[in-house]
Amino acid sequence: MDVSRELLFFFSALGAFNGLILGLYYAFFKRPKHISNYFLGGFLICLSVRIGKSVFFYFNDELPYSYLQFGLSACFFVGPFLYFYLRSVYGNVEGVIRSWRLHLAGLIPSILLVNFLVPFEYNIDFWRPWIIYGIYSTWLIYSLAALPYIRQILSPQDSGQARYSAQTVWDLSLYVGNFLILAAYFLCGIFSYILGALLFSFMLYLMILQLVLRKREDFSVQHVKERYKDRKIEDKVANQLLARLAEYMSSDSRYTNSNIRLADAAKNLNVLPHTLSQVLNDNLGKSFPQYLNEMRIEAAKKMLLEDSGLTLEAIGYDCGFNSKSTFYSSFKKITGMTPASFQKQESGR
Repeated sequence: MDVSRELLFFFSALGAFNGLILGLYYAFFKRPKHISNYFLGGFLICLSVRIGKSVFFYFNDELPYSYLQFGLSACFFVGPFLYFYLRSVYGNVEGVIRSWRLHLAGLIPSILLVNFLVPFEYNIDFWRPWIIYGIYSTWLIYSLAALPYIRQILSPQDSGQARYSAQTVWDLSLYVGNFLILAAYFLCGIFSYILGALLFSFMLYLMILQLVLRKREDFSVQHVKERYKDRKIEDKVANQLLARLAEYMSSDSRYTNSNIRLADAAKNLNVLPHTLSQVLNDNLGKSFPQYLNEMRIEAAKKMLLEDSGLTLEAIGYDCGFNSKSTFYSSFKKITGMTPASFQKQESGR
C-alpha cells in the first residue's frame, strides 16, 4: 500500500477499534449502571464490528466469507440497539424492560437461521442483494422508530434553552451519524465502500471531543431525566413500580437491612433513583426513608404483639433501625405513641 492508503487504513481501522473499546466500556464498566448503557454499548459494538469488516474487506478482498457473514450479521442489531438506547433515555423505562427481550427473541433466531440455512459462502447471489438489503432495512426501520425521541428533545419546550446539554448533543450526533453511515452503505455503489468506515471514525472522534469540551457538564441519563421531572409518570406504570418495590422490599425482609438505600432499590428494579423517588412522592406522598420506616414499624408492631421476649431495643434493631432513639422517634411519629405504650394498649385489648 502507498502512504495514502496506509493512512486511510489506519484512520478507519482505529475508529473501529476505539468504537469497540468504547462499546465494551458502556456495556460492562460504565457507572452508574443503567439499562441505557447496555443498549449504547451494544450499538457501538455491533457497528464497530460492521465497520471493521468493511475496513479489512476494502483492503483485502480475499477475506474468508465467514468474516463477511459475521460483520453483516452484527449489522442486523445496530438499529434495534439504537432504538432501545434512545427509548430508555427519553422514554418509558418500564416499557423498555418489558419489550426489548421480545424484540431480540425474534431478531436473534431469525439471523441465526439465515446464517445456518443460507451461509454466505454458498449463497452469495442470495445474500447480495436480498439478505443484505433485509439487514439494512431492519437497521433503517428501527432507526426511524427512534425518531419520536429525537423530536422530543428538539421540542419547543427544550429548544428555548440557550444551548443543548452535552447529553442531547451526544445523542443527536449519534442519531445523525447513524443515518449517514447507513446511507453510505446503501449507496456504496455510487460512493466508495470505505466511506461508511470514515464517517464512523469522524462521528466517534467528534463525540469524544464533545465529552472533552463539555466535561464539566452533567453528562448522564440522570441529567436527562431531570429535564423532564415535571412530567408525571402514568398511574398504571407507577402502580406497577410500587408493586414491584413492595415485593422487592418484602422478599427476604430486605427492609430490615439498616444500610439499604434508594439507589440500591432502584438498581435492583432497573429504574433511575429519580424515577423511584418521583413515584413515591407523587403517588404515596412520602419519601423513600418514610416508606421504609413504615414497613419497619409494621413489622415491629407484629413483634410487639407476639410477646417474643425480646426487649424493645432488640425489636427495633431486628426491624432495621440502627439505634434505640431512631426506633422510638419513628414509632411515635407514625403511630402517635411509643412502642411501650402501643404494646400495653394492645395487650389490654
